[in-house]
Amino acid sequence: MRMWLFLAALNGFGAVLAGAYGYHWLEVAEQGFRDVFMMGVDYHMWHALALLAVAWLASRGAGPVVVIAGWGFLTGILLFCGSLYALGLTGETVLPGAAPLGGFAFLLGWSALAWAALRGR
Repeated sequence: MRMWLFLAALNGFGAVLAGAYGYHWLEVAEQGFRDVFMMGVDYHMWHALALLAVAWLASRGAGPVVVIAGWGFLTGILLFCGSLYALGLTGETVLPGAAPLGGFAFLLGWSALAWAALRGR
């Protein structure tokens, strides 16, 4: 539980920091790249909050399916948000296929969370 709470807090901090950077200091040639960067910030923050839910459910003994959800959210943040951050910063796709794979990881996380809700104790 403590690990998930730490990861939620770390990612919330990272999302706020990225948002501040993207809004105040990111200089890009085209506005579209700033929009891509800020979309990464949005997804990052929402999934940091999802990790907070994972931490809470883990503290209540929700079981291994919640851990799968947590890893799905964390993987999605790294791949999906990371690729949007990189595209926003460089204007180039740094790791082709990372965004769709990260999106799939988000879907896995939400599916696992739904499964945990249906199996709830």
